[in-house]
Formats: sequence, C-alpha cells, structure tokens
Amino acid sequence: MRSRRPLGRSAAALALLLVVLLSGFLAVVTVSSVPARAAAVSSPPVTGSVTGPALISVNSTTQFKVAGWGGPGVAANGSLIGNVRYFASPVGTNLTGVSISPPTANFTSNRSIAVNLVVGTAAETLTLDVMISSTYQGKNESANFTYVVNVVTPYVISATIVNPTSATVSGFPVYVTLDGAVVGEVNVSSLLAGAKYELTFRYPTLGLASGDHTFAISLAEEHGLVTFANGQLVYSETVYVTGPPPNYTLWYVAGIVAFFGAIFIFLTRVAARRRGAARR
Repeated sequence: MRSRRPLGRSAAALALLLVVLLSGFLAVVTVSSVPARAAAVSSPPVTGSVTGPALISVNSTTQFKVAGWGGPGVAANGSLIGNVRYFASPVGTNLTGVSISPPTANFTSNRSIAVNLVVGTAAETLTLDVMISSTYQGKNESANFTYVVNVVTPYVISATIVNPTSATVSGFPVYVTLDGAVVGEVNVSSLLAGAKYELTFRYPTLGLASGDHTFAISLAEEHGLVTFANGQLVYSETVYVTGPPPNYTLWYVAGIVAFFGAIFIFLTRVAARRRGAARR
C-alpha cells in the first residue's frame, strides 16, 4: 500500500502563486480603470504695443493706442477670464507739462485703449514706458516695452477761411501740401453765412533740406463756396532753410600743422646758421 505524501507545502505554494497572479490582475484593472488626466492648456503669452506718431509738436495733445493681451487673464481660446491691465508713464529730461491720460486701465475684448499724451514747451525725446499685467486666480504675468517720441518745434501754417455766401457751408477737409506732396489735413467745421474759421496746421519735422520749401492750402475743391480772407482760393507760404554751418575743423587742423611746420623750418635754419658760425 502506497503511502500518501503530505500536501502542505504544495498547497501553500499554489496559494502563493494564485495571490501573485490575482494581485497583478487587480493592478492592471486598477491602472486601466483610472481615467486619463487632461493635459493642461496654457494661456497665450503676454504681448503689447503702442501705435502713434513718432514726431509730435510742442504744446500739443496727441492720441496713441496702447494694446495688450495674453497671460493667465486670457483663456487658451482667446477669451478674457481675468484682468489684463496696462500701466504707462513718460520718461524724459524735462517732464514739465508732460502727462499720459489715462495712465492705467483694464483692457476689454477690443484689446486696445486710446490714450492722450500731453507735452509742454520743451523740445526733447520722450520714452513711453509701458507694462502689460495679466492676472487670474493668483497667477500674474507681465511684459514691459517702450516707445520713443520726438517732441519738436513745428512749422506752423495759419490762415483765415471765410464764408461769403448767404448759406451755411457744411464741414469739409482742407489738405496741406509741402512742395506739392500732401503732409496733412485740417477738418473745417461747418460755417454759417458770413462766418470765419481760423485754420492752424502744425508740421513737426526733424529738419528740412536746405533751400526753399513751399507750404500750400487749396480751397478749389469747395467750388468757390468759401475763400481765404484775401478772397483767394489758394494760400501758400515759402520758407527758406539754411544749410548746416560750415565745418572749419579741417581748416583749423591744416592751419595748426602749417604754423608748427613753419616754426620747425625756422628753428632748423637758425640752428644750421649757428652751427656754421661755430665752425668758423
């Protein structure tokens, strides 16, 4: 009669194998049952800009546009979900009478805000220092940039427009030309019968070439309904721009060289004479 072998060790090993297999199965099920975490979508970067003239006249108010967008205050699809704000200030050597209005404001969906730069009597170079700040739920990002503006003393063209008719003339633009090319326009408001309009145009420039230059204004397009105070339809003014002052530096240097060269020759000849006298 065969003796039966004990099953204690075999059963224990089989039970351990089942536990290991079952644990692996549960781990796979657990991992596969966890939903995939959605990838984080970042906001667009903070950007900004200033648009406007690079040359403006002293004692003037000029409009600029400040634009800004992006950062945590803007969703990935471009919609505004937080705050996007600008801070602007002028920088220059003389800020008397210089200001920006408004100096700060929140952007809306149009992403730009019109600001006015007021300047005083100083002709100088100003720098508009602008920061765009974007915030949302404790997150904050910003970007800084600058815009350079030259404040200059302009050429000023003034004229008086009259309405000699017995009817009201509606508003119209008047174009200003410089040497035949249009450089700007002035919008004249409506004129009642017998009324006058004092037209003033400022032309800022860093400088004109030397010689004659002619500014002109024409009312011919108004079909004679309005005229200048002298009854004419065309007003012009010629200015003469002098050239740069002559540079005498080269002549000064040449004169100094010639002067010291003459002294050197004179001393050389005197020394030669002395040596000849000493030999005698």
